[in-house]
Amino acid sequence: MAKIYNYKNYALTHQDNGAVNVTKDGVEQSNSKAALKEIAAIVGFEVEEKWNSYQIGTKLINFLVAQGLVESEDLEKKVEGSAAEVANAKVRVYGKAQNRTALGIVHAYMIMYPHAKLEDLRKAFPNSLNPSREIFAEYKGSADDDKFGSYFVQPEELLTMGDGKKVQFAQMWTKATFENIVHHAKQYGIIVADFEKADGGAKKGGFRLEYLNGYVPPVPGKKRSLWWVWLILLLLVGGLAAFFATRKPQVVEKVVEVEKIVYVDRVEEIEKDFNAATFFQGKADLSDDAKFVLHDLAQLMQKHPELKLKLVGHTSSEGDPAFNQRLSEARAQAAVDFLVGRGIDASRLEAEGKGSSEPLDPNNPEANRRTEFIIIE
Repeated sequence: MAKIYNYKNYALTHQDNGAVNVTKDGVEQSNSKAALKEIAAIVGFEVEEKWNSYQIGTKLINFLVAQGLVESEDLEKKVEGSAAEVANAKVRVYGKAQNRTALGIVHAYMIMYPHAKLEDLRKAFPNSLNPSREIFAEYKGSADDDKFGSYFVQPEELLTMGDGKKVQFAQMWTKATFENIVHHAKQYGIIVADFEKADGGAKKGGFRLEYLNGYVPPVPGKKRSLWWVWLILLLLVGGLAAFFATRKPQVVEKVVEVEKIVYVDRVEEIEKDFNAATFFQGKADLSDDAKFVLHDLAQLMQKHPELKLKLVGHTSSEGDPAFNQRLSEARAQAAVDFLVGRGIDASRLEAEGKGSSEPLDPNNPEANRRTEFIIIE
């Protein structure tokens, strides 16, 4: 059984056939024999000239183990999970390259733990998984700062911490270190699909995520500037002090209006996010991104039990009008059914489809494919 041995910034993979592959600083060395001699010189192990690379590798590893300088780990333990692991998994990561898939793993972790900070992330994924470098580094604000391509630095690749800080993730992963992080991620319910199974197109930095076994990720609180709400409240408090005795009914009505303004604004934001998470063409099935947004809406409706909504589906004018009408109805109903499943009373929700009868822009089909969230007065 193949094993991996990590020593400082080197990783030695001892294959079943006796060969030893060496990576240094995350880069696989083309001349294994020279790399093994380099390690031997560092640790004080004497190499005989007559030994081939197989012999050097085996004897050097035995020496390192005997000196307590390394620990071994079975390579086979790092492949994607057994049936039991899949059954208990929460998120599956699809990617088409090792480093992009590793990036997807840590993004999945941040979705599962949106309030985590950099120190939490470093504890969750220690540098021992890829000992050649710091896995995470705080982003300083410019992609030009990373001149050597050591980290992912594009906006969609950066990790957003619970305190708002941006963090960049190491870009160089060998086969051995990649298998380290894949195996390690399973403890958080994160598994990785085989590369050839990454159909449907990679998203967000070259990977995509699939939620498994009914898992719905937590929705992080979104911090928004509400100074104008506080200003209105302050004015209302002044009104309460001056006119409480004679204007009490009107004051109560205004307080309700302020509360309503807060959730009206939030409903509009959720509607925008939901329409960004598009349906698959010709289908009414909710995507994982759409479910994520509706989970946020369910929380808002639980917080405001007076809030009632009508969800109105619209399609583009492409295709058969009768089919488009049925499709718009099915999409609106799918969203309503999801909210009911999250504990929202069905009496607070309505679903309606208008097909392609009310286009926003006849020249832009994408703009016409939408779902409106209308507050019922």
